[in-house]
Amino acid sequence: MLTLPDSAIQRIAGPPVEIDGRVLNRSVQLLLNVGERIGRDSIGGGDVHRKRAETAQMARLGMPLAKGVHVADRRIPGAESTIAARVYRPFGIGAVPPAIVYYHGGGFVIGDLDSHDGSCRMLAIESGCVVIAVDYRLAPEHPFPAAPDDCIAAYQWVVGNAAELSIDPMAVAVMGDSAGGNLAAVVAQATRDADVPPPVAQGLVYPTVDARMATRSIELFAEGFGLTRESMDWFLDHYLPRPEMVEDPRASPMLADDLTGVAPAWVWTAGFDPLRDEGRAYAERLRKAEVTTFERCYDDQVHAFFSMGVVPGGLDIIAEVSRNMGELVRTSAAARAGGGRS
Repeated sequence: MLTLPDSAIQRIAGPPVEIDGRVLNRSVQLLLNVGERIGRDSIGGGDVHRKRAETAQMARLGMPLAKGVHVADRRIPGAESTIAARVYRPFGIGAVPPAIVYYHGGGFVIGDLDSHDGSCRMLAIESGCVVIAVDYRLAPEHPFPAAPDDCIAAYQWVVGNAAELSIDPMAVAVMGDSAGGNLAAVVAQATRDADVPPPVAQGLVYPTVDARMATRSIELFAEGFGLTRESMDWFLDHYLPRPEMVEDPRASPMLADDLTGVAPAWVWTAGFDPLRDEGRAYAERLRKAEVTTFERCYDDQVHAFFSMGVVPGGLDIIAEVSRNMGELVRTSAAARAGGGRS
């Protein structure tokens, strides 16, 4: 249906949706309408295993698999045992390139290496970096803090084994979308004063950074836009065993006392996303801490646009985000090598 003429898409999608001064992308609106009709209008909720299977199916439909990149699966150390990882190396990238450790989204409950395979392929190609995707442990089988513990361990392993991976240990960044954006922010904070070099940059794609869920955008987009308030509650109920854990900075990186000295950041948000306002608020906190921070809101998009290459123009957005990240990694790495600030 997305290949239909614009006039047909507009007719099927219905009247334009305008909220908070923004107009929803018409092709995205059509997808949301179709999802509602077939009973798949929410990213989370219901039986965990069924939702994981649905996520895998939608991933196959939502993103093409780009060529021009070598992909290899392997096992790496997590916090308690080995976990799966996938290494993406673009063809012709050079001998010792920069790298991005990538943490997938999915509310800490769903998602895996396959669900974000298409996005990671594009990220590697467009950023010009080796991408190492991390399959951290998921809730409810492994609740908080298993995910951040695995992600920190994976980052430290990548830096410590840079020679084996043929990457530059002083040019390793972290990045993730949604829950993965949360984990990237947590890793950037946790490794700021660690024994290994901290991330040279952090890329946060519509990150969830405040588990208290008290922003205006959560109220505005509580239902009807893919990620709902109900599904967010479902994710957190599985992830956080005790209510007071929402105050832990490893669950809510927004609540960290001090962000001074964390890695330079790119923050991307979506205009019709419940997480929009907390992402923007985190970017503002980073700027107030004098952290070099870039920010962009894709005003007509919804949550999960980084995995929606099937939408007309979607691949262009994913490529732009990926190039933004590659530029920040290289700029920050050059500043680090020169002993200055990026």
